[in-house]
Amino acid sequence: MEAMKILVCCGGTGGHIFPAVAIADALKKLNPDNQILFVGANGRMEMEKVPASGYDIKGIDIAGLQRKFDLKNLSLPFKIIKSLKQAKKIIKEFKPDFAVGTGGYASAPTIYMAAKLNIPVLIQEQNSYPGVANKILAKRAKAICVAYPDMEKYFGKDKLHLLGNPIRSSIEYCNIDRSEAVSFFGLNPEIKTVLVVGGSLGARTINQSIEKYVPSFIENNIQLIWQTGKSFEQRSKEIAEKHNSKLIRNTVFIKEMDYAYSAADVVVSRAGALSISEICSLGKPSILVPSPNVAEDHQTKNAAVLVSHNAAVAVPDDKAIDVLFDEILKLVNDTDKLNQLSKNVKQLAYPDSAKKIAELIYDIK
Repeated sequence: MEAMKILVCCGGTGGHIFPAVAIADALKKLNPDNQILFVGANGRMEMEKVPASGYDIKGIDIAGLQRKFDLKNLSLPFKIIKSLKQAKKIIKEFKPDFAVGTGGYASAPTIYMAAKLNIPVLIQEQNSYPGVANKILAKRAKAICVAYPDMEKYFGKDKLHLLGNPIRSSIEYCNIDRSEAVSFFGLNPEIKTVLVVGGSLGARTINQSIEKYVPSFIENNIQLIWQTGKSFEQRSKEIAEKHNSKLIRNTVFIKEMDYAYSAADVVVSRAGALSISEICSLGKPSILVPSPNVAEDHQTKNAAVLVSHNAAVAVPDDKAIDVLFDEILKLVNDTDKLNQLSKNVKQLAYPDSAKKIAELIYDIK
């Protein structure tokens, strides 16, 4: 396959960034001479995560629309104009053969400008309800890759490709033994283990729920691997020091998520598209707590798809503090249910998504 220059646009959260990195990795596997440049929003996490993954990134000055009244919205039109000019400059200098957008407000100006300059564009939508940026850009895209069926109502049929969500290869092709993974965290392989993650930025309700029930984990001899996010870092340290239990492992961010998933008998997570795709790929029983603070309540819709296939348990955000541990305890102690959820969720996985998207890019080009 011939070498290409590919512009990859993403940003805002890990749910947009990690699929973009997975696609870039797949493109590099198809041809190591492919040149890839990322574009993200200045000051956002992609400016750190993308270079850590081995790719160059350029920043543009753009921000999202605040859903509640905020004076910051008054400056948004000026930021859009500025970001379009910045995107055009990046494109003119890099001269890409193709552009890929995985959503988030950082991708919109660059993908829009790429299409306007007659560069073929592919967009990848992770959720069961598309984001604003991708809905706006869909008409300009050569292809739209989605992770859920029945997306024709948002995008039409002609350009749609149901290929799933690209996930990190370390997770998709993970074959780490559970005992090894549990021992990696200094825990006991003989004891049931729950992994709690709130997404790349943390999750307040989940963290508050776990804080309330740390004594219950200890009383019921359940091990806890708890990724808190930065906002709950200090509080989680205080909780861990107070209880001083060998059953509890708390950390701000888990880099070795392949080990964390492999160690877990049950995963407690938000219902972001990336998290769900990883859970499906690994066949992990899960309890999903959809975030209410997302556009069009799309996490509730994501979780509903799994629940309808008896592939996960869902707990509403406003009920989590009261009932989350009861659901954890019930599931951890129900071997039949664990096996059933594992089997059903595995059937919802889309293997080799990043590879298939990379191959589609070549087909379009």
